[in-house]
Amino acid sequence: MGLRKFKPTTHSRRFMSGSDFSEITKDKPEKSLIVPLKKSGGRNFYGRITTRHIGGGHKRMLRIIDFKRDLLEVPAKVIAIEYDPNRTARIALVEYPNREKRYILSPQGLKVGDEIIASDQKNADIKIGNCLSLKHIPSGTMIHNIELVKGKGGQIVRGAGTSAQVMAKEEPFAHVRLPSGEVRIIRLDCHATIGQLSNIEHEAISIGKAGRVRWMGIKPTVRGSAMNPVDHPHGGGEGKAGQGNPHPVTPWGKPTKGYRTRKKGKYSDKFIIKRRR
Repeated sequence: MGLRKFKPTTHSRRFMSGSDFSEITKDKPEKSLIVPLKKSGGRNFYGRITTRHIGGGHKRMLRIIDFKRDLLEVPAKVIAIEYDPNRTARIALVEYPNREKRYILSPQGLKVGDEIIASDQKNADIKIGNCLSLKHIPSGTMIHNIELVKGKGGQIVRGAGTSAQVMAKEEPFAHVRLPSGEVRIIRLDCHATIGQLSNIEHEAISIGKAGRVRWMGIKPTVRGSAMNPVDHPHGGGEGKAGQGNPHPVTPWGKPTKGYRTRKKGKYSDKFIIKRRR
């Protein structure tokens, strides 16, 4: 697992880099675990753009990931590490003794042939890829794919190279430090997977050219100051004018560039011990 540099045959190739995919062991996805992914172009059912900068991109199939890990006390064998175009981390194809196959998020260090298990037992191994209740995970352990509601499946810490850390336990909650630096309390009966997620080098990739971003289905972002007054509060002006607004705003007039938009008195405020940096 590492980065691949390119020869500077063009200007865009000079600083371009990408993953070398050395950890990938299987090219084609498991047919029983994929469904077509329909593109929205950022439009709602009226055909109006409700989310900007979405459109185009390479055609994809959605891999069905087992975020719940609800087949308890049954060991599974890792049979392949695969690429998933819908997420930054790698995925692992695992097979259970009854021949059932599932995709899981692949942690760093998981290899083909390894045995993993999802368990609620106190004596379960603290081993990379194992999914356990927070009450059975020792303090200081790196974890990912963490549940916020028991049985709902992992919702947070699912991006490439990310991991959270169990800081302390205080019935009925565990204190978990998230990748952002936020410390949050999560119920001890919620599940999490041991280890740090794979594809750590993802953050070091240099895209290199605008076209590569279009392949990902992301359209360009135009500066407000480059628009007309009808299109943006920062628009208009003679020549090369600045935004002219003492407080930078979104196209809809909401303050931006550092303005906090989190709702005051949100239900989850009581679960946050320390705010993110």
